[in-house]
Amino acid sequence: MKRLFAGLCLLFLLFLISPQALIQAQRVERTAGPFRYDISKEVTLTGTVSSALTKPARGMIMGTHLMIATPSGSVDASLGRFAMRGKSGLSVAPGQQIEMTGVMKTIKGKQVFLARTVKAGGQVYTIRNEHGIPVSPQARERASRKTAGEGL
Repeated sequence: MKRLFAGLCLLFLLFLISPQALIQAQRVERTAGPFRYDISKEVTLTGTVSSALTKPARGMIMGTHLMIATPSGSVDASLGRFAMRGKSGLSVAPGQQIEMTGVMKTIKGKQVFLARTVKAGGQVYTIRNEHGIPVSPQARERASRKTAGEGL
């Protein structure tokens, strides 16, 4: 009877530990790989908007992309799904000069610039947070209301 009780306790303990191990493995998986955003590797690029793609071309990662002409060549800048949405969304046109801060990554065998901030027309747009997570239109609205309230 004691062995049966000990076995059931051990089984119960393994049952409790297994989901924790799985969650830990998923966290590591999410922070590793091609989409891992390392703020210490950020660079700032300046260039001219060649085109804005609201739907990615075949082979591109999901989300909006800006094709930027820089002195060192063309750059595919990924803006994620939310950058051009909402009242405070990014608005750019071909031929416009912009400045972007982000991290250059190789994804699907292609160089992609994961933009964190974009400066266009004298305004700075936050595209991703410091962890590389895209900022939603609602979060931008809350931040702009908070900033406007601080100015009073």
